[in-house]
Amino acid sequence: MRLKKGARFIQEGNPVDGIYFVYSGTVKVHKQWGDKELIVRFAHNGAIVGHRGLTTKGSVFPISATTLEPTVLCFVERDFFLSTLKVNTELTHQLMLFYADELKESEQKMYNLVHMTVKHRLASALIQLQCQFGTTTSGFINIQLSRQDLAAYIGTTYESLFRMLNDLTSEKAITLDGRQIRIENLPALSALADTHRM
Repeated sequence: MRLKKGARFIQEGNPVDGIYFVYSGTVKVHKQWGDKELIVRFAHNGAIVGHRGLTTKGSVFPISATTLEPTVLCFVERDFFLSTLKVNTELTHQLMLFYADELKESEQKMYNLVHMTVKHRLASALIQLQCQFGTTTSGFINIQLSRQDLAAYIGTTYESLFRMLNDLTSEKAITLDGRQIRIENLPALSALADTHRM
Protein backbone atom coordinates (compact mmCIF):
# COMPACT_ATOMS: atom_id res chain seq x y z
CA MET A 1 0.00 0.00 0.00
CA ARG A 2 1.17 3.51 -0.82
CA LEU A 3 0.49 6.25 1.71
CA LYS A 4 0.99 10.01 1.65
CA LYS A 5 2.87 11.98 4.30
CA GLY A 6 0.86 12.29 7.52
CA ALA A 7 -1.23 9.12 7.05
CA ARG A 8 -1.99 7.29 10.31
CA PHE A 9 -2.25 3.59 9.47
CA ILE A 10 -2.27 2.23 13.03
CA GLN A 11 -4.42 3.78 15.75
CA GLU A 12 -3.65 3.09 19.40
CA GLY A 13 -6.49 1.04 20.93
CA ASN A 14 -7.77 -0.40 17.66
CA PRO A 15 -8.01 -4.20 17.21
CA VAL A 16 -4.87 -5.86 15.83
CA ASP A 17 -5.57 -7.09 12.31
CA GLY A 18 -1.97 -7.60 11.23
CA ILE A 19 1.48 -6.09 11.05
CA TYR A 20 3.29 -3.86 8.58
CA PHE A 21 6.71 -3.89 6.98
CA VAL A 22 8.12 -0.59 5.74
CA TYR A 23 9.22 -1.12 2.14
CA SER A 24 10.26 2.52 1.65
CA GLY A 25 9.72 5.77 3.52
CA THR A 26 9.78 6.74 7.18
CA VAL A 27 7.21 6.18 9.92
CA LYS A 28 6.91 7.47 13.47
CA VAL A 29 5.67 5.00 16.08
CA HIS A 30 4.00 6.93 18.89
CA LYS A 31 1.61 6.69 21.81
CA GLN A 32 -0.30 8.96 24.14
CA TRP A 33 1.49 9.78 27.38
CA GLY A 34 -1.05 11.61 29.46
CA ASP A 35 -2.08 14.59 27.34
CA LYS A 36 1.15 14.48 25.32
CA GLU A 37 2.45 12.40 22.45
CA LEU A 38 5.59 10.32 22.99
CA ILE A 39 7.41 9.01 19.94
CA VAL A 40 8.64 5.52 20.74
CA ARG A 41 10.82 5.09 17.67
CA PHE A 42 11.21 5.78 13.98
CA ALA A 43 10.93 3.01 11.41
CA HIS A 44 12.14 3.02 7.83
CA ASN A 45 13.16 0.67 5.01
CA GLY A 46 12.79 -2.95 6.12
CA ALA A 47 11.43 -2.23 9.60
CA ILE A 48 8.43 -3.96 11.15
CA VAL A 49 5.59 -1.93 12.69
CA GLY A 50 2.62 -3.12 14.74
CA HIS A 51 4.29 -6.21 16.16
CA ARG A 52 3.73 -5.05 19.75
CA GLY A 53 0.09 -5.88 19.27
CA LEU A 54 0.90 -9.58 18.77
CA THR A 55 0.42 -10.60 22.39
CA THR A 56 -1.39 -13.37 24.24
CA LYS A 57 -3.23 -10.80 26.38
CA GLY A 58 -5.50 -8.44 24.54
CA SER A 59 -5.53 -7.80 20.85
CA VAL A 60 -5.39 -4.04 20.49
CA PHE A 61 -2.53 -1.90 19.26
CA PRO A 62 -0.59 -0.28 22.15
CA ILE A 63 0.84 2.32 19.73
CA SER A 64 -0.10 4.46 16.75
CA ALA A 65 1.93 4.77 13.54
CA THR A 66 2.00 7.71 11.13
CA THR A 67 4.00 8.30 7.95
CA LEU A 68 6.52 11.16 7.93
CA GLU A 69 6.90 11.10 4.15
CA PRO A 70 5.35 9.23 1.22
CA THR A 71 5.68 5.60 2.29
CA VAL A 72 5.17 2.13 0.83
CA LEU A 73 4.03 -0.55 3.30
CA CYS A 74 3.52 -4.29 3.09
CA PHE A 75 0.60 -5.51 5.24
CA VAL A 76 0.57 -9.07 6.59
CA GLU A 77 -2.59 -10.39 8.24
CA ARG A 78 -2.23 -11.42 11.88
CA ASP A 79 -3.35 -15.06 11.50
CA PHE A 80 -1.14 -15.65 8.46
CA PHE A 81 1.90 -14.14 10.22
CA LEU A 82 1.38 -16.22 13.38
CA SER A 83 0.93 -19.38 11.28
CA THR A 84 4.17 -18.59 9.43
CA LEU A 85 6.06 -18.26 12.71
CA LYS A 86 5.02 -21.81 13.64
CA VAL A 87 6.61 -23.34 10.55
CA ASN A 88 9.50 -20.94 9.83
CA THR A 89 11.97 -21.33 12.69
CA GLU A 90 14.50 -18.89 11.21
CA LEU A 91 11.89 -16.13 11.04
CA THR A 92 10.82 -16.89 14.61
CA HIS A 93 14.45 -16.78 15.75
CA GLN A 94 15.10 -13.44 14.02
CA LEU A 95 11.89 -11.99 15.45
CA MET A 96 12.92 -13.09 18.95
CA LEU A 97 16.28 -11.31 18.54
CA PHE A 98 14.49 -8.23 17.21
CA TYR A 99 12.19 -8.18 20.26
CA ALA A 100 15.20 -8.53 22.58
CA ASP A 101 17.00 -5.60 20.90
CA GLU A 102 13.88 -3.48 20.99
CA LEU A 103 13.28 -4.25 24.67
CA LYS A 104 16.85 -3.20 25.48
CA GLU A 105 16.39 0.07 23.58
CA SER A 106 13.04 0.73 25.30
CA GLU A 107 14.56 0.15 28.73
CA GLN A 108 17.42 2.54 27.89
CA LYS A 109 14.98 5.18 26.70
CA MET A 110 12.88 4.94 29.89
CA TYR A 111 16.07 5.16 31.96
CA ASN A 112 17.09 8.25 29.98
CA LEU A 113 13.71 9.91 30.58
CA VAL A 114 14.16 9.51 34.34
CA HIS A 115 17.88 10.14 34.77
CA MET A 116 19.02 12.42 31.93
CA THR A 117 18.48 16.13 31.43
CA VAL A 118 16.83 17.36 28.23
CA LYS A 119 20.23 18.35 26.85
CA HIS A 120 21.68 14.89 27.49
CA ARG A 121 18.63 13.19 25.94
CA LEU A 122 18.85 15.46 22.89
CA ALA A 123 22.54 14.64 22.40
CA SER A 124 21.79 10.92 22.69
CA ALA A 125 18.85 11.16 20.25
CA LEU A 126 20.84 13.04 17.61
CA ILE A 127 23.60 10.43 17.69
CA GLN A 128 21.04 7.63 17.49
CA LEU A 129 19.22 9.24 14.55
CA GLN A 130 22.48 9.71 12.68
CA CYS A 131 23.41 6.06 13.26
CA GLN A 132 19.96 4.90 12.11
CA PHE A 133 19.45 7.16 9.08
CA GLY A 134 22.98 8.16 8.09
CA THR A 135 23.82 11.56 6.63
CA THR A 136 23.16 13.46 3.41
CA THR A 137 25.94 14.53 1.06
CA SER A 138 25.99 17.81 3.02
CA GLY A 139 26.54 15.98 6.29
CA PHE A 140 23.06 16.56 7.74
CA ILE A 141 21.21 13.74 9.51
CA ASN A 142 19.17 12.05 6.80
CA ILE A 143 15.77 12.57 8.42
CA GLN A 144 13.97 15.88 8.67
CA LEU A 145 11.81 16.14 11.78
CA SER A 146 9.58 18.94 12.97
CA ARG A 147 10.67 20.44 16.27
CA GLN A 148 7.45 19.07 17.77
CA ASP A 149 8.31 15.51 16.67
CA LEU A 150 11.87 15.82 17.94
CA ALA A 151 10.53 17.08 21.29
CA ALA A 152 8.09 14.14 21.45
CA TYR A 153 10.95 11.75 20.68
CA ILE A 154 13.06 12.89 23.63
CA GLY A 155 10.11 13.42 25.98
CA THR A 156 10.18 17.18 26.46
CA THR A 157 8.34 20.35 25.50
CA TYR A 158 8.86 22.34 22.32
CA GLU A 159 10.20 25.26 24.37
CA SER A 160 12.80 23.15 26.21
CA LEU A 161 13.91 21.54 22.95
CA PHE A 162 14.27 24.96 21.30
CA ARG A 163 16.51 26.18 24.14
CA MET A 164 18.71 23.07 24.04
CA LEU A 165 19.10 23.25 20.26
CA ASN A 166 20.24 26.86 20.64
CA ASP A 167 22.66 25.83 23.40
CA LEU A 168 24.20 23.07 21.28
CA THR A 169 24.40 25.43 18.31
CA SER A 170 26.17 28.14 20.34
CA GLU A 171 28.58 25.48 21.64
CA LYS A 172 29.28 24.58 17.97
CA ALA A 173 28.21 20.98 18.61
CA ILE A 174 25.54 21.12 15.89
CA THR A 175 24.44 23.25 12.93
CA LEU A 176 20.79 23.92 12.10
CA ASP A 177 19.36 24.65 8.67
CA GLY A 178 15.56 24.66 8.85
CA ARG A 179 14.58 21.13 9.88
CA GLN A 180 18.03 19.79 9.03
CA ILE A 181 20.58 19.11 11.77
CA ARG A 182 24.27 18.43 11.26
CA ILE A 183 26.49 17.10 14.04
CA GLU A 184 29.67 19.19 14.12
CA ASN A 185 31.30 17.87 17.28
CA LEU A 186 30.50 14.18 17.77
CA PRO A 187 32.90 13.73 20.74
CA ALA A 188 31.13 16.54 22.63
CA LEU A 189 27.70 15.06 21.97
CA SER A 190 28.95 11.58 22.88
CA ALA A 191 30.28 12.89 26.18
CA LEU A 192 26.84 14.34 26.97
CA ALA A 193 25.03 11.17 25.89
CA ASP A 194 27.30 8.83 27.88
CA THR A 195 27.08 10.80 31.14
CA HIS A 196 24.14 8.78 32.46
CA ARG A 197 24.35 5.67 30.28
CA MET A 198 22.69 2.67 31.95
